[in-house]
Amino acid sequence: MAFDIEMIQARYKKMGEAIGAARKAVGKPLTLTEKILYSHLWDGNAKSAFTRGKDYVDFEPDRVAMQDATAQMALLQFMQAGRPKVAVPSTVHCDHLITAQVGSKDDLNKANQENKEVYDFLSSVSNKYGIGFWKPGAGIIHQVVLENYAFPGGMMIGTDSHTVNAGGLGMVAIGVGGADACDVMAGLPWELKFPKLIGIKLTGKLNGWTSAKDVILKVAGILTVKGGTGCIVEYFGPGAEALSCTGKGTICNMGAEIGATTSTFAYDASMERYLRATNRADVADAANSYKEHLTADPEVYADPAKYFDQVIEINLDELEPYLNGPFTPDLATPISQMKEIAAKNGWPTKIEAGLIGSCTNSSYEDISRAASLAEQASSKNLKPKAEFSITPGSEQVRFTIERDGFIKTFDKIGAKVFANACGPCIGMWARVGAEKKEKNTIVHSFNRNFQARQDGNPNTYAFVGSPELVTALAIAGDLTFNPLKDKLKNEKGEDVMLDAPTGEELPAKGFAVEDAGYQAPAADGSKVQINVDPKSDRLQLLDPFTAWDGKDITGLKLLIKAKGKCTTDHISMAGPWLKYRGHLDNISNNLLIGATNSFNGKINEVKNQLTGAYGAVPATQRDYKAKGIGSIVVGDENYGEGSSREHAAMEPRFLGVRAVLVKSFARIHETNLKKQGMLGLTFANPADYDKIQEDDTIDITGLTSFTEGKPLTLVLHHKDGSKEEISVNHTYNSQQIEWFKAGSALNIVKKQHGV
Repeated sequence: MAFDIEMIQARYKKMGEAIGAARKAVGKPLTLTEKILYSHLWDGNAKSAFTRGKDYVDFEPDRVAMQDATAQMALLQFMQAGRPKVAVPSTVHCDHLITAQVGSKDDLNKANQENKEVYDFLSSVSNKYGIGFWKPGAGIIHQVVLENYAFPGGMMIGTDSHTVNAGGLGMVAIGVGGADACDVMAGLPWELKFPKLIGIKLTGKLNGWTSAKDVILKVAGILTVKGGTGCIVEYFGPGAEALSCTGKGTICNMGAEIGATTSTFAYDASMERYLRATNRADVADAANSYKEHLTADPEVYADPAKYFDQVIEINLDELEPYLNGPFTPDLATPISQMKEIAAKNGWPTKIEAGLIGSCTNSSYEDISRAASLAEQASSKNLKPKAEFSITPGSEQVRFTIERDGFIKTFDKIGAKVFANACGPCIGMWARVGAEKKEKNTIVHSFNRNFQARQDGNPNTYAFVGSPELVTALAIAGDLTFNPLKDKLKNEKGEDVMLDAPTGEELPAKGFAVEDAGYQAPAADGSKVQINVDPKSDRLQLLDPFTAWDGKDITGLKLLIKAKGKCTTDHISMAGPWLKYRGHLDNISNNLLIGATNSFNGKINEVKNQLTGAYGAVPATQRDYKAKGIGSIVVGDENYGEGSSREHAAMEPRFLGVRAVLVKSFARIHETNLKKQGMLGLTFANPADYDKIQEDDTIDITGLTSFTEGKPLTLVLHHKDGSKEEISVNHTYNSQQIEWFKAGSALNIVKKQHGV
């Protein structure tokens, strides 16, 4: 029996009435996205239509998922909420804290030793509050969720931006910060601005070297990293139906890289096959009984322009393999053009490493197609020119591919198999030589390739491709190699070509696993004790943030004016900093250390206005805090792009930053700032970014009449004694303004529960 089958069946029973009410309220046929959203309203059935991109709406998600790096802060917050048990099914997955270095067994043993304190904490908190716990080595959160928890027509939130992966099984699954997860686990509604809708019609069928990954790589090239902001992407058409369920998951997973709230597909035969293959026939049977609610109304897909805010059409028959990068996941290059474009841009074309796997591409199908190329390389006497590694997505996938001989196949070409964890994808890769900062190229099947993300080297040019293309390129060792037409010289000096990859959607013998790594919570957790050592450098209990004093904020120092791309990786780096995700004071030492200062073009070097000296961002901000002086951070477009990590909002809040002013925000980061009682502001006139000077002292006025839709004013006091005023916008609604006044959303939750 599937996890939480009663909840799933109960949700389906409500859908018909809820969708009928929504269809009446909206007055027209509904997309799948609208059906799921309207059937998860906190206040029950819809009485009126919501305006896309404008109305804030309270929802009732079905479940919450947390990975170990973000779960620490989410659960530290939940512990303050005053509840004996989570209100909705919730899980914790230990996947982020395992460093890829030697191989799966050694790396997992080392992680269990180094992170014992954190794992014990997460295990005990999960045990106490009724949360399912997936041990280290069980797998990557999104793969495990797809295999065990995702269900068509459901809604879930997760403390990781790639929660959207579950859209491959027809969910609306959305990445959030820990404070949002805390609210839902505490039994409160979850708020989201009602999204706009992008429809992507897929026609034709994948063939040869193309894969589902190439669909989203092309979409990223079309929409860019911010083109999906505030939108849910709904895929449909005969090409969508021809994709495997895990292929759909890959596409949804990388929807995070276009800024989309989430992406989803209608329930179809491939989803049913996947549910049955993963021992969830009961979910498949239930979904079959309510199939009409798990797809858009027929009129929508017949004439999509009437129902979506934007429609894109892609013919899969004409699609070719893509490589996206370097340094951004939306710079899309068809493999046929790579030779010319790489030469034009001066990209290093010798490939040093090829890596496949991660939450994006670690399905049985992905691994089997890559293994078919490894087998060819072995039989055709081709020795990979680049280092090659595989990161399985779950113990179930790893056990099954070992049983079916794929790991032995990879062994033939000298591949290294890392633990079932995020590893190199999130910077947990102890790459030999990375500290030398040498210019080099790697290719991988992950989702993100921001500067220095994988190995800490800002001079590593990382390109994103499908597992099969990455495998071929690792064999060739050349970024310009086009496997569709180019030959390779083998160890015997012969010219050979690689045949197109082949693979199986699902294992013919079924999935198998001896120990999936799941720990069920105690039936009664009231007697479970949670201990946090006050001397620990890994865990730290939280103190509430202070409430607003009711006055305008004056005398703020400019901490940094960040130039260009400033992702959550730049604001709060991962990699070696992951170990401090449960200790707010310690992790605050990485605040904005990856951001570029617009005044000197340097990273992690800003002017301390109190001393005139230049120093690291965290040290400068700590000096301001010690002297009781607040500050402001200024940023560029799409500030906070990337992961859901709320540490990027909690660190500046903890260190005394009062506001973040940018040209535009990425969705999750803006929400995280609001939840932590920060002011997230945008320039009314983006050109005013240039008015901010290095020695400015800044006032924020209008807060005493802070209301929805009313701009605030910034007064810039320049060093020469002059001053000027600029108008700044915000998207705070009345509830979010109360979060600001209370000091954080959590402070309100605590008050509601009498804590």
